[in-house]
Amino acid sequence: MKLTISIKDSLSNILAEKEDVDDVFLVYKSCYHEGDFIEISTDETAFVMLRLDDAMDEIFAYLTGSFKLEIPFGEKKLSYSPLCFTGERHYLHIRKAFSDEILARKNLALNPYDCHGNESLYPHASANVETRGESVFVARNAIDGLIANDMHGEWPWTSWGINKNPNAEYKLDFGRDVKIDKLVIYLRADFPHDACWKKGKVIFSDNSELELNFKETKNAQEYSFDSKVVNSLKLCELVRFDEHSPFPALSQLMVFGEEIL
Repeated sequence: MKLTISIKDSLSNILAEKEDVDDVFLVYKSCYHEGDFIEISTDETAFVMLRLDDAMDEIFAYLTGSFKLEIPFGEKKLSYSPLCFTGERHYLHIRKAFSDEILARKNLALNPYDCHGNESLYPHASANVETRGESVFVARNAIDGLIANDMHGEWPWTSWGINKNPNAEYKLDFGRDVKIDKLVIYLRADFPHDACWKKGKVIFSDNSELELNFKETKNAQEYSFDSKVVNSLKLCELVRFDEHSPFPALSQLMVFGEEIL
């Protein structure tokens, strides 16, 4: 399997590039500038382990083609650690996942590299509303692996914010069929600024449904169910506990299961 990592500028000129079979790293010895982006690609769909910044964790993902991540600056940088994408030396790595990594039970929702327009690096999150379009409230924040939920705003207290919309919906795409049997949800709990949802519903791609009853807590809330094969799910029909605050939000969604091979 051919893997390629590129750093390109706003005009798609190649600033640095490395290509190899099954396992490739790139050391970029320069500062990033506005408009620069990282591009990774493969000549076949594959399960991969990747790290696109040395200040971010390595993750397991499903890569189906070419994925682009614009280097964040200004307001867009607020949802990332201040250490990310800084300095004059950057380490990027992607490799084909080992069989035990593929077969292991895991959180199949994790992807801190997700972004708007992503159609090739799964999982991918999207929503019908995001508070004021601000980076600290976009859908990707709920699958970035961060569970800091006692405040709201910039990293690490990012969340999916619904802009007070009672019809807010959140979709998670896996990009392939997976077998799942448990959800873990962290609601944002910056009280008294925040409200919690008291209930909601998950609709799976197989048309089955799961009713969620939430507690007003900052702790993880687990929902187990008979295993099912799905390629996506939607969180919807969210209802607040009371009217003391119009600001419920989702800090983290985890989906546990395994690959179907």
